[in-house]
Amino acid sequence: MVSRPLSRTARRAGDRRCRLTGVHARSALFDLYGDHLRRRGGTAPIASLVRLLGSLGIAAPAVRTAVSRMVRQGWLVPMTLEGGPGYALTPKAVARLDDAVARVFRTDPPEWDGRWDLVVTSRPASRSARERLRAGMTFLGYAPIGDDTWVAPRRSPEAAALLDSEGVDVHWFGSARAEDARALVRSAWDLEALATAYARWLDEASLLVGDDVAPPATDEDAFALRSQLVHEWRKFLFTDPALPPELLPEDWVGSVAADFFDRHAAALQPGASRWVEACLRR
Repeated sequence: MVSRPLSRTARRAGDRRCRLTGVHARSALFDLYGDHLRRRGGTAPIASLVRLLGSLGIAAPAVRTAVSRMVRQGWLVPMTLEGGPGYALTPKAVARLDDAVARVFRTDPPEWDGRWDLVVTSRPASRSARERLRAGMTFLGYAPIGDDTWVAPRRSPEAAALLDSEGVDVHWFGSARAEDARALVRSAWDLEALATAYARWLDEASLLVGDDVAPPATDEDAFALRSQLVHEWRKFLFTDPALPPELLPEDWVGSVAADFFDRHAAALQPGASRWVEACLRR
């Protein structure tokens, strides 16, 4: 899932020009706020945002355009900060990022009680609405098991708001048990394709950061490398429903990939944080 990864040679040479490839400014902003700025109050001057995303090879006009778009979509709100004009996360963005960060870093994985959340909806009238609904429900961990019927191992706190925003009629059948939970998983999710994606991520992430966990030569490199790791790993939020371990195959490659991500993200964290602080102070 990693596209055109940076070489280990470039990293070890301390190349300060290491960059994310193929990343939109809006996605990079979500990553930046979620990984670094949320725990620093969720605010930043626009000049700092430009500097930080500049370290990822994203030009200032693209950053400003992305910020304006996120304001229109209700993710950011403009405000005056000590460092000049800036932007803060909205409550909607805080809720989304807190959920995403918890899933990315698995900070508080809930125990599973063996019950499923079953949702039956009316069919959205337009194709675009149906596509939005499918993308949104998939992101929240649901899978379709029939026409307009969705299942997940636990109810997402965002599901009701998503369904309401699309104007569909909803019938909830929470706390349902399945006679054969593993059979339900096999019919609802393509675990083979997910395992292939995790294995590919592992191969390419290994090329990106190497087998060791030695930090890069500069803090800017650490920030850029961690940003790419987090960005590519975050894509699994759209494909991995975070199934309970007891429903996954033995020696699940997703767990191996998660351990790899945890170790290298932690090793890059100190340098990346120093770079963020330096850019916020300027």
